[in-house]
Amino acid sequence: MVTVVDTLGGKRPRHPEKANRPDTPVARKPEWIRVKAPGSPVYNETQQIVRDNKLVTVCEEASCPNIGECWSKRHSTFMIMGEVCTRACAFCNVATGKPLPLDPEEPENVANAVEKLGLLHVVVTSVDRDDLADGGAEHFAATIRAIRARSPQTTIEVLTPDFLRKEGALETVVAAKPDVYNHNLETVPRNYLTVRPGARYFHSIRLLQRVKELDPEMFTKSGIMVGLGEERNEVLQLMDDLRSADVDFLTIGQYLQPTRKHHEVSNFVTPEEFKSYETVAYTKGFLMVSASPLTRSSHHAGEDFARLKAARAAKAANRAD
Repeated sequence: MVTVVDTLGGKRPRHPEKANRPDTPVARKPEWIRVKAPGSPVYNETQQIVRDNKLVTVCEEASCPNIGECWSKRHSTFMIMGEVCTRACAFCNVATGKPLPLDPEEPENVANAVEKLGLLHVVVTSVDRDDLADGGAEHFAATIRAIRARSPQTTIEVLTPDFLRKEGALETVVAAKPDVYNHNLETVPRNYLTVRPGARYFHSIRLLQRVKELDPEMFTKSGIMVGLGEERNEVLQLMDDLRSADVDFLTIGQYLQPTRKHHEVSNFVTPEEFKSYETVAYTKGFLMVSASPLTRSSHHAGEDFARLKAARAAKAANRAD
């Protein structure tokens, strides 16, 4: 079974850095991880709008299991700055390699798609662009500005890379005033060398903390996957680390192995265990928690943003009382 020669134009492997890795077994998914195949008329319409604007979505590139549900609701997460990442995380299905130059028309193309889809809330993410001096921060800012100009009522959530060693990059994105700043930790610190080797756990914690320092009113969000060999006490410590950075919203979902060359699934966490994580996270002070096998960073993002605002308002009201 060939699993990593999903090519870009048939010219090179999608994951060249994983080609020589031994195959790992792909575990059979339990019954609670089942999704319908996509194909509704609205799904097809969403797909066509994405194609017409020459856009990339993380829904497709990361093989998200929720694509059928989301696209059938005209929801899509746009992945800017190309479809090739400069990093090679062991869990990720986005292609690795040398990216193309930035498309200067992309911010307007994203804004056009947002307008055509009639999105009330949009999530914009990206590949890692370590090749760029600012990591792509100004491109994020330009995309935010373009969406604001076309669809001023649309709320904007960004899911950014860590901008490691890119001085001033975070400040550029925050200054563009997204409504939600998301940066995922992905896993517990013990796993970083094997799962997320290009990143640094405490740098990511500090990035999220810095967002709040720059703009205390901006919502912050982070997410992890479970099933990567983490222990429960490590997840609970990660929650404490995020709360120390005043992060508002935590997402926890099940890791699903894209191919035999990717990191294997160590275990499938039960819905009951996810519920337990959710309960504990709320006791630690998060305004919002989404924890389930199919939870992903941008899944139900619009509905969750409304709940997030309501939770903050309720907390403020309780303090006033």
